[in-house]
Order: sequence, then C-alpha cells, then structure tokens
Amino acid sequence: MSLLRRIESARPAADGGVLPPPNVPVPVPGAPPAASAGVPPPGAAAAARKLAQVPLRETFRDAKFRIQQRVISDLDPKLDLTNQIEVRREIEETFSRALEEEGLALTRAERARMLEQITDEIVGLGPLEPLLRDESVTEVMVNGPRQVYIERGGKIELTNVVFQNDEHVMRIIDRIISPLGRRVDESSPMVDARLVDGSRVNAIIPPISLVGPVLTVRKFAASPLTTDDLIRYGTATPEMFDFLRACVEARLNVFVSGGTGSGKTTMLNILSSFIPNDERIVTIEDAAELQLRQEHVVTLEARPPNIEGRGAIPIRELVRNALRMRPDRIIVGEVRSGEALDMLQAMNTGHDGSMSTGHANSPRDMLARLETMVLMAGVDLPLRAIREQIASAVDLVVHQERMRDGTRKITALTEVQGMEGDVIVLQDVFSFEQTGVVEGKIQGRLRPTGVRPRFTDKFAAQGIHLPGGMFGKF
Repeated sequence: MSLLRRIESARPAADGGVLPPPNVPVPVPGAPPAASAGVPPPGAAAAARKLAQVPLRETFRDAKFRIQQRVISDLDPKLDLTNQIEVRREIEETFSRALEEEGLALTRAERARMLEQITDEIVGLGPLEPLLRDESVTEVMVNGPRQVYIERGGKIELTNVVFQNDEHVMRIIDRIISPLGRRVDESSPMVDARLVDGSRVNAIIPPISLVGPVLTVRKFAASPLTTDDLIRYGTATPEMFDFLRACVEARLNVFVSGGTGSGKTTMLNILSSFIPNDERIVTIEDAAELQLRQEHVVTLEARPPNIEGRGAIPIRELVRNALRMRPDRIIVGEVRSGEALDMLQAMNTGHDGSMSTGHANSPRDMLARLETMVLMAGVDLPLRAIREQIASAVDLVVHQERMRDGTRKITALTEVQGMEGDVIVLQDVFSFEQTGVVEGKIQGRLRPTGVRPRFTDKFAAQGIHLPGGMFGKF
C-alpha cells in the first residue's frame, strides 16, 4: 500500500498572507518597460490582456497545499509511521527539497510555519494541533468546516481556523477515534472518545448534524488542578476545602452537581485526591478522565456497541461488577440513567465514602434527577421508597456553577438531612453570596449559613476537628 493511501491527503487550514508564485516574473514598480518606446509590437495588446489574467500572487494557504501534496507524494512509501522522529525528519527533508524545486521564496518565519502545519496535517490533528497545544485553551468546538470556536478563560471566542471541507473534518475525527477502536458513520453518527492525554472528545456527523461534522474537544490538563489552583481562581476558599477534605476522610457520600462546563469533573478529581492512600478505589467512567494519584486504583471504562450493535458494556453493569471487587470507595464519573439505582444501593450497603457527579441546576434538582434516573432503571418502586433511598445514601451535595464572567464557583454545600413526610429535607451549610461586579468579574464569597451539619458527629468519630467558627454563629 502506498504512503499516499496510508496518509490522508488532508487540506490545510486557512492562513493569511500571499506569496509570489514560482517561476513567474513579478513586474517591479518604476522599472522601464521591456520594449522600447514607440509603436507597440504586433500582438502586444493581446499579450498584455493575457498577462493581466495570470494571478501574480497566491495565498499562503494555496502554496502550502501545493507543497503539502508534493511532500506526501514524495515521502518514502515504506516509512514507518510509528517512528515519529524519523517521520518528522523525512518530512523536513522532503519539504526543503520541494521548496527548492518549486522556487518558492519564503521568509524564515513563513518557512517554519508552513513546515509545522504540513507536519501537523500528516502526523497530527491538522488545524486543531495549535489549539490543543495552547494551554490557555480549555475547549475546542468545531461547528462544520468553517467555524471553529475555543473556550479561553471561561469565555467562548471564534478563531480564524477553518478546514477545507467536510471531508477534511471527517479525516481528523477518524484519526482521533480509529486508534481507540471507535467508529462514526451514518449508521452510528455519534461517538465519545478521548485523546492520549485524556482530553474528552465528542463527534456528531451528518445526517444528524445539519452544519457538517461537529467535533468538541474538552481539553484535560496534563497535571490535574489542585486546591491551590482553585483557590487562586476563586472557585472556593481554603476553609471550604478543609471542610470538604473532612467530609471525604469521614467517608460521607458526596454528589457534585452543576451544569455543562461548570467544573464537576475537576471538583470530583479534587475530592478524590483527599481519599487516604491505603484504600482501594474503583473508578467507573464513560471516557476515563479522572487522574487519581493514589496507589490502589482500578479504572473501569464503559464500552459502546460494536459495528453489529453488540458487545456494549454500560456503566450500570460496571457498577454492579465493582461491588464484587472489594472496593473501599466507588467513584462514578457521572450518573445519567439507571446506574443511579445501583450507585445508591452501593452507598446504602457499606460502600460509604463513594462519589459521583450529575447535571443539575441546584442541589434539589440533583436529587429530583436522581429520582428520575432510578425510575429509568425499570424498577417498580413507589416514589417514597426511592426518596428514602436517596435521603439515606447521599450526605452532601456540592453544587458548582459557571458564572456569567466565565469563572467557576462552588455556590452551595448542601446537607441531605433525611425525610419529613414525603419530602427530602435539605439544608445549605454554605452558600455563595454575590457582593457585586468589578470590571466584569463577579465578586462574592461562599459563606456559612450558621447551621452546623448533622454529620459533624462523623468528623469527631474519625478524630477530625474543624475550627469552631467555621459554620458561623449559633
């Protein structure tokens, strides 16, 4: 098989700038005319009209595509594509040779930029590579070939990056998911996957998407964020993390709730880091994102169906299996469906200290969604019985929000106190109080409500002592 068929001949991203074409003379302003003054030679007018129709300059993008095609066709078909160093060296040599033969004059900066982009197209993720390398970018959103947005500092902005066409986007999507054994086509037009660095990827293609292939990459930091980072970002205060550490060490069952992009997984990672190193932890996720640093961690990942629609292993089945693995803690990346019932049962049968996340607009909404998800398990339970399961299993709800200024903040730490009649009783222990907006930034603080949570008895049993004034005045 030729190298041209082994490497997709991807189209380049848009770039500004124009370049003189190879081997085409460019007239110099102010230079004397080639012919002597007087009567023009026969056919001069026709020649002038023909010359005017010849484009004297081409865009950087067109030049790059032309050189890229040459590089791909000239590479050694037997080149070992797994040897990145050798591939890059071969690309650079072939690129230099192609430039010389084409007679294309480039500045040093243009040459370096063109080589980098051609290399990205051949061995990387094409136009997405610079965005994925940019540490300030937290999310990349490709809405078809002509719109690429990024999230930076909690704000979404449009970039000048474009793909050539739908096929170009599809090649990049395929390059991401093929090594993972995933597929996306008309029969299965949606896929979840993750990059080697742990970044989460979602793709959805026509005919489901009407704007062309859509790709969303949630970047994952190589080094997980720490409590110091979140304190610096204003997500919470040092006192809040002291409280949350005590909750984890006292083996409270915790749910992290919030909207999309509110930082639930990051917070779950932080909470998981408080688990003592001598405990056996089983994590269960759709796409593995948690980065636990403890020694005794078993990571399980759900599996989608194969091309025949078989072989799927959902999170619910993994939760059931985890109960047989002698876990001290079970951490489910996110509950979305019937696995909520199995998670609650695990929390109620000795696997305390377990944690999970869920999409919700408030702590009470989180519990209401748990009720709905339990019903999705297909069990015939009265609503009161479900609520009793929830009230008995969940001790604390940590609610996060992405604010209007793009920052993420913990807005409520809410205790689940039990049942009164048919209603689950909730009590905020801390709640976010906004004090104003300064230069577009929301100001405020997570303040105690003055109510001491009932589970502080568990702190004392574990020998954990918090400052007396942490919960406010009584």
